[in-house]
Amino acid sequence: MQPVSNTGVMIGIFKTNIRTYHERNLIVSAICSNFEVSSCNIDIEDCDKVLRVVDMKVDEHSIILFVQERGFLCEVL
Repeated sequence: MQPVSNTGVMIGIFKTNIRTYHERNLIVSAICSNFEVSSCNIDIEDCDKVLRVVDMKVDEHSIILFVQERGFLCEVL
């Protein structure tokens, strides 16, 4: 996790293989429903299909496992 400025907000940045808007919507909704986060998005236009989770109150490993359990690649970028 990376602290942003001096606010103490933790942001997780992950590489995924989420390619469609449908997959993106499912994963973003699932993460927001199951973890305490401020926001979550996936840039499916980026070559790394970047998942960005803002103000994480959970460790990176938990997010990685959660996404992987749903059949997608997920690793710290």
